Amino acid sequence: MRLLLSEPSKIYFFQKPVSVFVRSCPPIHSNGFSSSCLPQAPPCVIMYVDPCGDDLGKLVIRKAGDITPLEKPTNEMGTIGSSNGWLTTLNDGVIGFQDNDLNPKRISLPPLVTLPYCQTQVVTNVAMSSTCPEEEDCVVAVKFLGPQLSFFRPNSEWIDIRIQNPSFLSSHVMYSKKDDVFLIPGSGGHLMGSWDLKKPDKNPKFRRLRFRKIPFMSSDNKALLDTCCKSEHLVESRTTGEIFLVKLYKKTIDGGTARVKTEAVMVFKLDDKGSAVYTHDIGHLCIFITKSEPFCLPSTSFPDMYPNHVVILDLNETSIFNLADLKWNC
Repeated sequence: MRLLLSEPSKIYFFQKPVSVFVRSCPPIHSNGFSSSCLPQAPPCVIMYVDPCGDDLGKLVIRKAGDITPLEKPTNEMGTIGSSNGWLTTLNDGVIGFQDNDLNPKRISLPPLVTLPYCQTQVVTNVAMSSTCPEEEDCVVAVKFLGPQLSFFRPNSEWIDIRIQNPSFLSSHVMYSKKDDVFLIPGSGGHLMGSWDLKKPDKNPKFRRLRFRKIPFMSSDNKALLDTCCKSEHLVESRTTGEIFLVKLYKKTIDGGTARVKTEAVMVFKLDDKGSAVYTHDIGHLCIFITKSEPFCLPSTSFPDMYPNHVVILDLNETSIFNLADLKWNC
């Protein structure tokens, strides 16, 4: 069976099993930098948290080739990801935020409210509409494993929604700065939900996506994808305003422990008419798919970033795909 790439993609595995999350940079303005409440920082990987006692842990991150330890007031199990540069934690039903400075700022939201037949102990991901959760117009969205999706803005109460459609049970939520709405893809990517919290009606709007220009696949590649576990992720480029739907295909690899590796990626560009158009060229952009918040940056923003690449950072895996190398018909 032949691989989907003309040459093997670069795969890196961490030596110890850890929960890997990525810190997203603040939204980048037209000059390529941000002047918000958090200073700009390059993407970095949260490697793991070492407990230090007294409910403190040492947060070990990696960026630009070095490892920096930081402290945070929670145990290892409380870390659920990051959004817009803020480390997000869940402790005793309370969502908290912490920046990664040496003297970290910490913000706690009101206790979560669990809807009937839902749960709020397992979080899929967190997304924010601005770079600081204390800003008056900032909305925090929390997607839980299952049907519950919750929103919060400062000096307010939680807005809790139970999504009736089962296609969204394990989906990730993302914020679109271009449209000023929160978006969530359904399983398979054929359905997309959106929430505009500025309008009185808090019910989601659903749009069916039409896939176009899907590449012809060889029988071997079709068979390979059929054996993979598939997930869908929405990501927006803050510089170009483009929204992409990224499909990941993962498969269990051989070894003493159960681990998965990304075998293939497919990228679709969404338009205003509800079409998802396959593309192998996203120009100068680099897409990061993480365990928390996916993001997209110009490759010129920081060193060691490459144009037209998709980087997957997951449990025990860092995979880098050059979209131009994808070969589906061989």
